[in-house]
Amino acid sequence: MRNPETILNSLSAHSKDVHYKYERLYRILFNEQMFYVAYQSIYAKPGNMTPGSDGKTIDGMSVDRIGHLIAALKDESYMPTPARRVYIPKKNGKKRPLGIPSIEDKMVQEVVRLILEAVYEGHFENSSHGFRPRRSCHTALRSIQTLFTGANWFIEGDIKGFFDNIDHHILIETLRERISDERFLRLIWKFLKAGYIEDFTFHKTYSGTPQGGIISPILANIYLDKFDKYMREYAESFDKGKKKRENPLHASYSRKAVRLRKTIRNATDEDTKRELLTQLKEVEAKTRRVPASMAMDSNYKRLKYIRYADDFLIGVIGSKADCAKMKENFTIFMRDKLKLELSEEKTLITNAQDSAKFLGYEISVRKSEAMKRNKLGWLKRPFSGRIILALPIASVQKKLLELKAMELRVINGKEIWYAMPRNYLTKEDPATICARYTTEIRGLYQYYRIADNISFAGSKFGYIMRYSFCKTLAKKLNSSTAKVIRKYRRDHDLAIPYQAKKGETKFRILYNDGFARQEPDKDATCDNLPNTFVLPFPTLAERLMEHKCELCGATNVKTVMYQVRKLKGINTDTEWHRLMIKKWRKTLAVCKHCNANIHAHDK
Repeated sequence: MRNPETILNSLSAHSKDVHYKYERLYRILFNEQMFYVAYQSIYAKPGNMTPGSDGKTIDGMSVDRIGHLIAALKDESYMPTPARRVYIPKKNGKKRPLGIPSIEDKMVQEVVRLILEAVYEGHFENSSHGFRPRRSCHTALRSIQTLFTGANWFIEGDIKGFFDNIDHHILIETLRERISDERFLRLIWKFLKAGYIEDFTFHKTYSGTPQGGIISPILANIYLDKFDKYMREYAESFDKGKKKRENPLHASYSRKAVRLRKTIRNATDEDTKRELLTQLKEVEAKTRRVPASMAMDSNYKRLKYIRYADDFLIGVIGSKADCAKMKENFTIFMRDKLKLELSEEKTLITNAQDSAKFLGYEISVRKSEAMKRNKLGWLKRPFSGRIILALPIASVQKKLLELKAMELRVINGKEIWYAMPRNYLTKEDPATICARYTTEIRGLYQYYRIADNISFAGSKFGYIMRYSFCKTLAKKLNSSTAKVIRKYRRDHDLAIPYQAKKGETKFRILYNDGFARQEPDKDATCDNLPNTFVLPFPTLAERLMEHKCELCGATNVKTVMYQVRKLKGINTDTEWHRLMIKKWRKTLAVCKHCNANIHAHDK
């Protein structure tokens, strides 16, 4: 049986060859090692302890269970179960539908995802950053900082209900361009048509990918790759000229400065020299105040495009009329080729000196006449045209209000941010409350650490959170904020004592490491590295195949994997829970007898 890494790297080797067609992909699903890798990849996620529409969870996974799944795939009797639909809140107050697939479906989807990633990763455009290995929101933002310098306009792209409106026939035909294996394509078709169950009623699916499904992100990228390639070709035809036309006024001042320098070199009279030097300084000052090139040059145009999932941003050096024409062309392409609709209201053309919104950041182009000497001693304008990434203060305010960590008060006509206790946290112990606040502060900082204003906006967020934390503890301990600060202060930190596993006293420190801005990673190798697969060693499968019960010690027995959602809070009155805590594992490979006893006790 071939090693999964060998299989996937073999597929990946042909990914960049646009003429290569993949065959016999379906038989990869008969390799049980692929399913052991899939199981290892998904088992730790808490959502896998939530039952799908078939009522099963990942608890009870076994070699036999995987074997039955592979047998069903071999004779094509395997049918995905309809996903159980739930709704999760969105930032705008609406709700997003989310499907919860069965565990067997998740494992098959994970294997399919690995295959599709090997096939398509080298085929995707560098402009795509969502749900791809070695890429993230930060790589997308870093690319914007690098590529969008000097842009005059932004186009903010918004696709109406993208994940719900993917056309199944277009998607399958797109896959067929690279994959010549009808059994594999039929399997993906089954997932697309699996439907969902809501309020005990089955609903068919006619379009879209299953939100919550493991293969949904890569199918979405495959679908939008056509738009990515269209954008690359559009940019190649739009781009014009090698450099902007020189500003005539700047050129005039520069020539005058050259003549003055020549005259000064030839001058013999000191008084004349001083007068000429004064004139030269005045001319050089005028030169510095005038841009070297024309802000608008019809003979110099550029278009840059970055996409993350269904959001995209376009930077344009050109006119607003150019942008309006682009928007019209993009709308037609989306409608005619992908059967998608660009939102007229949300697909905005924004002046680059105002702020476009992308991935939670406000993005603008800085206009600055500030001068700075380069390494050669020449005065330059290094800041003009530079991309500014900003954390919106409105987002900080909204986050604090959502957490109920502050309220807004108006005093003398001025809006004041006032820290408040979070009463819903007072049922937790002080160390847990501290950990919660630290996680929330660090989470915001980690995402926005590359923002130009993170020092100011982050400090504002941290200040309110720190005092909200103190007020929450004061509320819990029926004390005052000042007394809480005195009680827990250690130098400049707030340290909450707690009992560790072995009984020793440790301290949980409220986040206090500052909000220094970090430069985006300038290593661009993620665009050039080969997509080499290094997979996690499937230790769970190895434990199952040992055929040894980790609870009673019985050997040469079939085992299943008993699993809990999380170790925190589980009862220690049972032998198996004590063993799990001792090993610090959420799983135990147990024989069928022990598994029956465990579940009988749990009921």
